[in-house]
Amino acid sequence: MKRKRRTNTGSISRTKIKKTTGTQKGSASSPFRLKTTTWIGIAGALIFLLVFGLYLYSLSKELPPLEKLERIDPEIATVVYSADGEVLHSFFTFNRTYTPYEKIPKYVIDALISTEDRDFFNHWGINLTGILRALLVDLIHMELKQGASTITMQLARNLYFGYAQTFDRKIKEALTAIQIERTYSKEEILSMYLNITFFGNHAYGIRAAAKRYFNKDVEDLNVQEAALLIGILKGQTYYSPIRHPERALKRRNVVLSMMMDNGKLTRAEFDSLKQLPLGLDITDPYKMKIAPYFTEYVRRKLNKLQDSLGVNIYEDGLRIYTTLDTRVQKYMEMSIAKHIDAIQERVRRQSVFRKIKEELGDSAYESISKVQLAFTAIDPHNGHILAMVGGRDFSKSKWNRVTQMMRQPGSAFKPFLYTAAIDNGYSPASKYPDLPTVEFNPDSTRWTPQNYNGAFSGEMVTLREALRKSLNSVAVRLIADITPQMVIKYAREMGITTPLHPYSSLALGSADVIPLEIISAYGIFANNGVHVYPIAITRIEDRNGNVIYTQTPRMKEALSPETTYIMNDMLQTVVNRGTGARARTVFKFYEKAGGKTGTTNSYTDAWFIGFTPDMVAGIWVGLDDFKYSLGRGMTGSVAALPFWADFMKMVYDSIPDIRKHKDFPQASGVARLKICAETNLLATPYCPETYEELFNLKYAPSKKCDKHQEPIPYRKKRRHIF
Repeated sequence: MKRKRRTNTGSISRTKIKKTTGTQKGSASSPFRLKTTTWIGIAGALIFLLVFGLYLYSLSKELPPLEKLERIDPEIATVVYSADGEVLHSFFTFNRTYTPYEKIPKYVIDALISTEDRDFFNHWGINLTGILRALLVDLIHMELKQGASTITMQLARNLYFGYAQTFDRKIKEALTAIQIERTYSKEEILSMYLNITFFGNHAYGIRAAAKRYFNKDVEDLNVQEAALLIGILKGQTYYSPIRHPERALKRRNVVLSMMMDNGKLTRAEFDSLKQLPLGLDITDPYKMKIAPYFTEYVRRKLNKLQDSLGVNIYEDGLRIYTTLDTRVQKYMEMSIAKHIDAIQERVRRQSVFRKIKEELGDSAYESISKVQLAFTAIDPHNGHILAMVGGRDFSKSKWNRVTQMMRQPGSAFKPFLYTAAIDNGYSPASKYPDLPTVEFNPDSTRWTPQNYNGAFSGEMVTLREALRKSLNSVAVRLIADITPQMVIKYAREMGITTPLHPYSSLALGSADVIPLEIISAYGIFANNGVHVYPIAITRIEDRNGNVIYTQTPRMKEALSPETTYIMNDMLQTVVNRGTGARARTVFKFYEKAGGKTGTTNSYTDAWFIGFTPDMVAGIWVGLDDFKYSLGRGMTGSVAALPFWADFMKMVYDSIPDIRKHKDFPQASGVARLKICAETNLLATPYCPETYEELFNLKYAPSKKCDKHQEPIPYRKKRRHIF
């Protein structure tokens, strides 16, 4: 038994040995089989590499060219600045303003790197460890679950590839990221990333985001604010602090926690900061906050310029430097706020508006009866528009009544009439009767112009007095003598471009004018006869600070210094003791000033335009629909002058540097002469009533009064003695 067992065991052993031996014999052919397998593997690898190489080559054709990478040029918002350095607004396709790396707070950089790419300063565009980890997750789920994008890859995506979830895009990002890293420093990459990235709610770039969410400059961001902004990047809509503040707060605290884990915050700092509220101060990037009518006027100007300059004002990051002084603008708006409610209440007391309210409802009543205005101030010496308000509410009506509206100026047009007369031999002492007159309209109908108060004195009055009192009777007679065509000529020379019809009613301001034009024309009286056309833009710089456009004042000599000086003096009389005297008596504005009120038929339009040696300003008050009136008694002196007078007083009281000229320019060809009130000749010692008046020496009286001479007995006695 034992032997058998041994035999059996031996046979089993042999059998096993034989199997083993057989295997060893077969191994003579294994080198061939192994060699074949190896070659197949190598061939497969080569084919894979070839296919992958061809794949990469095909993708490389779709990558941005090297020249584009070397000159990354994202769309940047154009920024508009006031003359005193304030940001008025930005024009943009993407609300993005460039901020250099050195002005970005360290907190922002720490938050970004801690959250998005802790190995940023160690990799060369891609993070292989992160990619392999993300690839494994993606293969397990058979879809793109993890991105493993470095900051540089995200920059490439934001610049060129969008957010399509495909393997092609990821590879393009990686290839482009490598090229970006070869082209730019790490600091430049961070700067580009933070300036280009979308932070939600129309904010592109870190500066726009700081302004959008916290209403502050990027340099002033604190650590928790930086964490909030970086936290938004994970999902601009999902983590929007405006729409979802609770989610945004949690995400901010996650970022703070990651900063702590990365050694950028201590535990104590984290514990303290995570307790703080969001601290938002939301701003609307589309809303024009400062001088919106002026800013929109600038935008329209830029739209006309951009083709000739070869720029895009919404994408090229231009810097627009304007003429507006925010201090002057502030006081203009304050004067409006001070007086508009009282004017509005008085207008709505009229029965016509109560009827509209009853018949059409509150909405129509509010709209139709809303008092509007056009108010602007200009430096007459260089044409700079210093302030502009084109209506009551820009958000409800963007129609700029300063630049786009045409309305009748009423008696505010009379200075053109009087200028034409003075420049053609008349003097402030020239006299006309204050009596009714009958005129015939082009359609042969009769027209009997009335004075404001409906009364006529029946006396002879000088042109100075007629202008001071704004007598229509004298104006109509005067235009008949010098002709409407002559008045139109002077109005054109002084900058009025709207249609002017050669009728007698032109003397009373029956033709429409644009407020900006007529206000600018008054500036001639303050600038020695030189008209300087209004300008809003002084220069434009590209994003690199190169000046690509400058606007120098465009000047034209419209009047002689002599005529200008006399008209200036006559218009000062209007302010000192005429229809504009409330500026002195009520509003206590005592600076040297001239001006003129204007009121149209039925009190539809109210104007006051005035000037000092430093500034010309004018205001129109009325309703948009000229079928409706401001109401009885709402003259230029009552409805318009208060705005002007308060505005001018606040400006002169509060802005010392506005006072650049001590007085109006003098004219050597003008003399102040004493004349006889009765004969308008040079006064003698015997004239019972005399006064002093200005004369252009070319047209000054040369004869002495021949009516009031030395008494005859006295003359005979003197001849007998001699």
